[in-house]
Amino acid sequence: MSIVVAFSGGLDTSFCVPYLKEQHKVPIYTVTVNTGGLSEEECVQIEKRAIEIGSAGHYLVDARADLFDRSIQFLIKGNVLRGDVYPLCVGPDRVVQAKALVDMARELGSSTVAHGSTGAGNDQIRFDVALSVLGDDLTILTPIRDLGLTREYTTNWLTERGFAVSAATKTYSINTGLWGTTVGGKETLTTKLPLPDNAWPQDSPKNAPDQGLNLTLTFDKGVPTALDGKSISPVELIEELNRVGYIHGIGRAIHVGDTILGIKGRVGFQSPAAAILIPAHRELEKTVLSRWQQYHKAQLGDFYGMLLHEAQYFDPIIRDIEAFLDSSQEVVSGTVTLELYKGSVNIQGTSSPFSLFDTGVATYGESNQLWDGRDARGFARILGLQSLLTHRVRSASNSKP
Repeated sequence: MSIVVAFSGGLDTSFCVPYLKEQHKVPIYTVTVNTGGLSEEECVQIEKRAIEIGSAGHYLVDARADLFDRSIQFLIKGNVLRGDVYPLCVGPDRVVQAKALVDMARELGSSTVAHGSTGAGNDQIRFDVALSVLGDDLTILTPIRDLGLTREYTTNWLTERGFAVSAATKTYSINTGLWGTTVGGKETLTTKLPLPDNAWPQDSPKNAPDQGLNLTLTFDKGVPTALDGKSISPVELIEELNRVGYIHGIGRAIHVGDTILGIKGRVGFQSPAAAILIPAHRELEKTVLSRWQQYHKAQLGDFYGMLLHEAQYFDPIIRDIEAFLDSSQEVVSGTVTLELYKGSVNIQGTSSPFSLFDTGVATYGESNQLWDGRDARGFARILGLQSLLTHRVRSASNSKP
C-alpha cells in the first residue's frame, strides 16, 4: 500500500507528507501538477522539499496545455469574469490536478490519494468531486480538513520535527496557475482591509513603468494564436502576457463572492493575461457578432463560470455550453491592438475579415446607402407603435375619476 499526495510545497501539503507517513506507516509519493506559474527552479525546489519531508518519490506533471484545452479557452470564449471581476484564476486547475493525481495513483498501484485542502474553502469540494468522479474506487484522505488544523498548528508540528517552514507560508496562502495567482491572508477574512503590497506576487501598479506598452493580439475562432504578429502556442502566449502584464501592474484586484458552501468569501488575485485577453476578445466579438449572440453569450458565459467555479465541470451541461461557445466563435478571428499602462488595459482598435462595422457594406455618419430618410421615419413609427398604444390606454385609464 502507498499514498499519493497532491503536493504544492506549501505549508498544508508539506504537513500532509510526514503526518501521513507517521500515521499510516506506508510510502508516501508526491505529485506536483504544473498548471502554470512554476519556473524550472521552483519545480526543482518543490521536489527538494518533497524529498526532504519524507516523500518516497516525487513526480512532476506538466498539465498547462491540458488546462488550456479543458477550461481556459472557454473562459476566454465566454469572457468569464465572476462578479464582473474575478477570472477564475485557479479553480479550474483542480480538475486537471485531480486527474493527474488519479493517473499517478493508478501507475503506482496505490488505492489512496490525499490533498491538503482545509475545511473552509472551495478547493476541498473541487478536489473531492473531481477525485470521486475520476477515481471512485480510491480512498481520499484530507488530514488538514478532517483534523481541523490551523496554520499555526501545522507550522509548530513541522518545526518540532525539524522541518523548516517559510515565513511566507505562515502568513499568506498563495496559489499560482497559468490563469493567475490568488492570495489569501488575515486581510481577506473580512471586507475591511486591503492586502499589503508585500503580499502580492508583483510590485504595485503605481510603481509600473511610466512608458506604456503597445501590443497586438491575433485571435483565430476565439483562440489567441499570435502576439505582435508572432505565432505561438496559447500557453506560451498567456505566459508572455503574464510576464509583461506583471511589469505593468495589470490584473490586480480583490474579489468578494459566494463560495460553494454558501458563505461569502474574499480573495486577492493578480491575473495579467486574463485581464488582457478577456477585454481584447470581448471587443473583437463586438465587431463581428450579432447583438443577440452577444446577449446570450453573456448569460451563458456567466452560467458556465458559475458551474466551473462550483465544481460542476463533469455535469453534461458544461459540454453543451462549450459546444455553444465553440459555435459562436466561428467568425471571432482578427487582431486587437491595445496598450498596457500602470494597471490599465486600453483597447485601441480591432480588425477582422468578418467585421460588421464595414464601410464597404454601410456608410456611417449623417447619411447611409442602405436606407433613406423615409425608411427611417417608417421604421421609427412601427418600432414605437406598441409603446404609443400602451401609453394612450394607460393615460386614458389614469385620467378616469
